[in-house]
Amino acid sequence: MTTPRPPVTAPSDTLPLAIIATFLSNAAMSGLAAPGSASPAPSGTDAFSAPEPATAYAGSQRVSGDSSNRLTAALQQAPWRRPAALSRLVDGLEHFVASAGFDRAPWLAVALGTGIAAWFVLGAPWQWIALLAGLLGLAGLAAMLLSREGRFPYLRAAIVSVALAMAAGSATIWTKSVLTGMPAIERPSFGEITGIVVSRQEQPAEGRTRLVVAIRDPYAHQRIIRVRINVPAARDAASAREGALIRVRARLMPPAAPMLPGGSDFARIAWFQQLAATGTAISPVAVLQPGRDGLLDPLRRSLSAHIRRNLAGSPGGIAAAFASGDRGGIAANDEDAMRDSGLTHLLSVSGLHVSAVIGATYLLALRLLALWPWLALRLRLPIVSAGIAAFVGLAYTLLTGAEVPTVRSVAGAMLVLIAVSLGRSALSVRMLAAAGFAVMLIWPESVVGPSFQLSFAAVLTIVTLHGAAPVRAFAARRIEPLWARALRHGAVLLVTGIAIELALTPIVLFHFHRAGLYGSFANVLAIPLTTFVTMPMIATALLLDLFGAGGPAWWLTGQSLSLLLGMAHFVARQPGAVTMFPTMGQGAFALFVSGGLWLALWHRRIRYWGIVPLLAGTLWLAFLRPPDVLISGDGRHVAFATLAPDSLLMLRDGRSSFARDNLAESAGMDGQITPLDQWPGARCNTDFCALEITKGGRVWHFLMARSHNQAPLGETAAACAGADVVIADRYLPRSCRPAVLKADRSLLEQTGGMALDLTEATIRTVAESQGQHGWWRPGTSPSPRASSEGRASQGPAAPAGNQ
Repeated sequence: MTTPRPPVTAPSDTLPLAIIATFLSNAAMSGLAAPGSASPAPSGTDAFSAPEPATAYAGSQRVSGDSSNRLTAALQQAPWRRPAALSRLVDGLEHFVASAGFDRAPWLAVALGTGIAAWFVLGAPWQWIALLAGLLGLAGLAAMLLSREGRFPYLRAAIVSVALAMAAGSATIWTKSVLTGMPAIERPSFGEITGIVVSRQEQPAEGRTRLVVAIRDPYAHQRIIRVRINVPAARDAASAREGALIRVRARLMPPAAPMLPGGSDFARIAWFQQLAATGTAISPVAVLQPGRDGLLDPLRRSLSAHIRRNLAGSPGGIAAAFASGDRGGIAANDEDAMRDSGLTHLLSVSGLHVSAVIGATYLLALRLLALWPWLALRLRLPIVSAGIAAFVGLAYTLLTGAEVPTVRSVAGAMLVLIAVSLGRSALSVRMLAAAGFAVMLIWPESVVGPSFQLSFAAVLTIVTLHGAAPVRAFAARRIEPLWARALRHGAVLLVTGIAIELALTPIVLFHFHRAGLYGSFANVLAIPLTTFVTMPMIATALLLDLFGAGGPAWWLTGQSLSLLLGMAHFVARQPGAVTMFPTMGQGAFALFVSGGLWLALWHRRIRYWGIVPLLAGTLWLAFLRPPDVLISGDGRHVAFATLAPDSLLMLRDGRSSFARDNLAESAGMDGQITPLDQWPGARCNTDFCALEITKGGRVWHFLMARSHNQAPLGETAAACAGADVVIADRYLPRSCRPAVLKADRSLLEQTGGMALDLTEATIRTVAESQGQHGWWRPGTSPSPRASSEGRASQGPAAPAGNQ
C-alpha cells in the first residue's frame, strides 16, 4: 500500500516535464549509491544526504578526510539538488491530478478534439505519422517510467489517457478522410449529365431548387461522384425527386478553395460531404425515370409547403424552418438582419429547438400521465415521460432532415433525459463531454467547423455560469411576488446571454470576421418569444388544421414571427451593431479556446489561470492590423485595405457581391468600396493599373493587369522591371521580372490567394494552411474563363515562384 503524502500546492507545469523529472530523480538516486553496497539508506535520510564523514565512495575509489568534505560540498551544488526539486514537482502534479476528481474526465474529450485539430493544422503525412508516433511513445514512456513502485498512479493514468485520446482523434479523422473523402473533378466541365437524384432542397426565396445528383465523373468514367446543382425555378421539374433518373446540361466546377487566407474552405466541407463538384443547370431538367418517394421526404416537403401557404414571405419561411428544417423560404435581407442582430442561430434547427420540443413533451406527458392514478402508482412517471420525450425528439430530428447540428443536439438531449430519469443533474460538464466525445467519433471533421464550436461553447458557458455558487444562489427558488420573480429570471437570462455572447465572439470572429454587439440583448427577448410563443403556436396551428380551425393560430404565429423579424432589423440598424475584424490567426484563436476551456472545466481556484490566455488573445486582437494588399486565388480581384480610411480600393468592381464580401471581411472593413481607377493616386488604362504605396520605410510600386490583351514582350518586360509587385489573372512571360513578387496565374495556382503586409514585408497564402490534405489541389484553374484563356494566348508560362 502506498503511504499517503501530505497535501502540496500543485504547480502549473507540463506533463512531459513530470516524466523528465521522474527519470532524473530515479537515475540520480541509483547513481549515488555506493558500488557494491546493497544496504539501503538509513531511516530518516535520503539519497542526497551527506555520506559518513570518515568514509565515502567516489566512483570505485575510496576517499576520506578533506576529499570526503569536498565530495559532500559537490553533492550540495544546484545541479545535484535539482532532481530532488523535480521529484517534488512530480509529487505535486500527482496530488493535483489525484484531487481533481470528476474534473478530470472532460479533458479526455478535449484531448480527442485536440488530436483531430492537430491533424488539420499539420500538413503532411509524415507529420501525421510523427504525431501519432510521438503520442504513442509518450504514453508508453509514461507507463514505464511512472510505474516504478506504483508511486504516481494518477499522473501515469492522466498522461497515458490524454496521449491515447489525442492519438485516437488524429487517427479517427485521418481514417475518415481516407475512407469517405471525395476527390474533386479534375477541371471545370460543361455539358450534358445523366444521373440519379440523391437529395432535393427547394429554395423558393432564391428562386431555385438545389439537387444533389450521382453521376459518372466526366473525366474518369469509372468513378461515380456526387455533384450539387442549382436549378432555376423556370428549369426545374417537380418530379425530379430522390431516386429519379434525370438529364440536364450543367456547368460544373471543382469545390472552391478559400479565396483568401483565413477564408471559408468549401473544398474541405465538400470533401467530407462527398461532393466532387458544384454547378448550375443551363437547360430544363428532363426526368427519364421517376423516383420512388420515401416516407419522410414527401412529408417534409408537404409540411413546408403547407406552412408557406398559410404564412407568406419570410415569416412562413421561418415557420417552415422550425417545423421541417427547410430554410429556403427566408428572404436574403431578413436572413442578413438575423445574422447582424445575433439571432441567426434561431433559423437552424439545433439545441434551442430540440430542447423546446423535448422539454415541452416531457412536461406535458408528465402532467397528463399524473392524472391517471392507477398508472402513477405503478410506474415511475419521469422515466415514462422521458421515453415519450425521447421518441418525439428523435421523430422531430428525422422530420427536420437529421442534419449534423440537430443530431448533435438530440444526442445531448438524450443524455439529459437519462440523467433526469436517474435523478442526476440534468446539465453537467461530464454530460456535455460525453456528448462531444460521441459526436467527434462519428463526425470528427465537425471539430474545425463553426457549428460544432458555437453549439458546444454556448452550452458549456450555460453549464459553467449556472454552476457558479453566486448564480445558483441568485437563481434559487424563493417565496417572492410574481413581478420580483420575473425580474430575477430576466436578470439571469440577460447575464446568461451576455456570457454566451462573450464566449462565442472569438469563434464568430475567427470564422466570419464579424460579430454583433447587441446580440445578447436581442436574445433576451427573442429566445423566450421563439420558445414559449412561436413554436407552441406552430404546433397548435398544425394540430387545429386537422379540424380546419388553424386560421387564428396561424395569424398569431405570423404576428410573433413578424415581431421577431422587426426586432432583428431594428437591432441590425443600430450604429455599431456589427463589428468587423481582420482575419484572426490560429494563434489568437488557440489562446481563446485554451483559456476558455481551462476556465470552464476546472472547479477550483486554479481555473482562474485561464484568464491569462484570454487576456493575451484579447491583446492580440487589439493590435491586429488588416493586410495592406489582398489578392484572390485567381488573380482577378485585388484590394488595398489601408490606403483610404473606411474605404476598400478594388481593382475590379464586378457584378457579383461574393468577391466584394470576401475581400471586405478579410480586411475587417464594412465601409465604402472604391474602384481603383477612381483613386487619385492610381494610374490606369484599359490593360493595366499602376500604384505607389509608402509602407515600411520604402515605396512599393504595384503593376496590375486589368485585361487579357497581350502587350508586346519588350513593353511588358520594361513595365515589370520598374515594379516591385506585379499581379495578373493570366500567365505572364518569363521576361517579366519584378523586384519582389510576380503573382500571376502560374504562382497563384500553387499558392492560392495572398495577403501582403508591406510594413513587415511578409506574405500569407492559402496554401500554407492546406498542406497535403486531399481537398487541396494546387495547379487547377479556378474558373472556366481562366481555363479557356490559358497559356496559348500568353506565351510560355512562368514557373511558380518570384522571377
